[in-house]
Amino acid sequence: MSTIAPRMVAEPATTFAVLGYGRFGQAFAGLLLQAGHRVRAFDPHADVPAALAAASMSAAVDDASWIVLAMPVPHMGEALRMLRPQLHAGQTVLDVGSVKMRPCALMDELLGAEIAHVGTHPLFGPLSLARGERPRRAVICASARHPHAAARARRLFIELGCDVIEQEPASHDRAMANTHALAFFLAKGLIDLGVDDDMTLAPPSFQGLKHMLAAVRGDAGHLFAAIQQENAYAAEARARLIASLESIHRKLLADSDGEDGSLAIPCRPGLVP
Repeated sequence: MSTIAPRMVAEPATTFAVLGYGRFGQAFAGLLLQAGHRVRAFDPHADVPAALAAASMSAAVDDASWIVLAMPVPHMGEALRMLRPQLHAGQTVLDVGSVKMRPCALMDELLGAEIAHVGTHPLFGPLSLARGERPRRAVICASARHPHAAARARRLFIELGCDVIEQEPASHDRAMANTHALAFFLAKGLIDLGVDDDMTLAPPSFQGLKHMLAAVRGDAGHLFAAIQQENAYAAEARARLIASLESIHRKLLADSDGEDGSLAIPCRPGLVP
């Protein structure tokens, strides 16, 4: 069961090692800097500003209180294996991946009881940050071995202006399969069809979809693959969506006049149709 944590007093400024400086790594580093923290970033595949750049992963994590895993989820296992000999008990590792079961399991396996760790999913990205969208939310998936790390992460995200939701990794991934993964799946299909090539005649009702398509186009390619392939529940959710669309398609082809209400889109209770 998820809970939303109350707001708390911020922790003092500290040093963060951000490993992975893609679009989200950059955005998260920016949030940390705005909050007054120190950031060192390392990514051999990205252009990291000189003021933040660490010469190596070892240099980035040396003396850092927090180690942020901001690389693609499929790369986390290798990164953790490389990191483990360089970490000590005074540090806390957190990931910011869009799925939680695999990252949390990897951290439990490779960091164990010795290195504090916590799974997190910031429910925002560079586009939503740029638009100043609120509420800003973050999910925390605590390790049973390190409840204190989850408490520290909760305080951190509250400091960054987030409402914090606590969930188990499986519950998180199941919810994401029915929201995040399906939204991106549908958006990619529409993009591949070219529906957003010309928005001249797009009605107001399309504006929500327009924002969704822009988000999918703006995110790195590996994010789409990760939220579909790394989420154990995504394939089932996609299959249910496809079956539902096929059922609607068959009803429309049958020239149904919809008198039984099967083709109507129901309103939510309390809303005026």
